[in-house]
Amino acid sequence: MATERILIVDDEETLCEVLKINLENEGYDVDTALSAEEALLLDLKKYSLILLDIMMGEISGIKMAKILKADITTADIPIIFCTARDTEDDMVMGLNLGADDYIMKPYTIRNVIARVKSVLRRTSGQKTVTTTIEKPNKLKVEGLHLDLEFKRCVVDGEEVKLARKEFELLGYLISHRGKICSREQILNRIWSNEVVVLDRTIDVNITRLRSKIGKYGSYIVTRSGFGYGFRD
Repeated sequence: MATERILIVDDEETLCEVLKINLENEGYDVDTALSAEEALLLDLKKYSLILLDIMMGEISGIKMAKILKADITTADIPIIFCTARDTEDDMVMGLNLGADDYIMKPYTIRNVIARVKSVLRRTSGQKTVTTTIEKPNKLKVEGLHLDLEFKRCVVDGEEVKLARKEFELLGYLISHRGKICSREQILNRIWSNEVVVLDRTIDVNITRLRSKIGKYGSYIVTRSGFGYGFRD
C-alpha cells in the first residue's frame, strides 16, 4: 500500500517542522506550506489529509477549505483544522465547512497524531470512490456551457466562436471555480508547449474572453499579484 501523504499548512515554521518530524516518525510522507497561497500552488490531489491552520495571511484556512471543497478533485480530501480560535462558533463553522476534525492550540503532538490516525481510518474507504471520478465532458455555469469533447462554447443558447487557447483558458478557469490560479499555473497548463510566452499573452486572452462571453465575462476575476479566477 502506498504511504499516506499529509500536508501541513501553518504560518508557524517551527510548528510545521515539529509536526512534520513526528508524523514522519509514524510512517507518513509529510509536506509543509507556510501559507494557503503556497499550498494552493501544490498538486493537492496527491494528499491523503491536510492539517490546516485558520488564522493565516491573505487567504485564511477557512477560505482555503472552501476552495478545496469547491473543486471536485480535492473535495474529498480530509481536513483537520488546527487553530488558536477556540470558540464554539469557530468550531461549528469549521465543521460545517466539511472539516473532519478541529484541534485547538496549544495541543500535544500525541493528540494530533491520534486525531490524524482516527480521521484517516474513518475516511480511507472514501478514497477509492474519489479516484474513480471521471472529469466531466461538459462544464456549465448558468447559461454558459462548454462542451469539452466537441470544443463548443454556448452562451445563453447561442454558440460563440473561441480560439483554441481562449477555449482552453476558459475551461481551466471554470474547472477551478472559486480558486485564484496563478499566472505560472495558467502558463504551465495552457501554454506548456510554447517556447516563449509573455505574461501579457494571458491578459490579452482574458480580455478577449470577457468580451466574447457577454455577461459571464464579469465572472472572470483578476487578483493583482496573484492571478485569475472564475467566481462562485
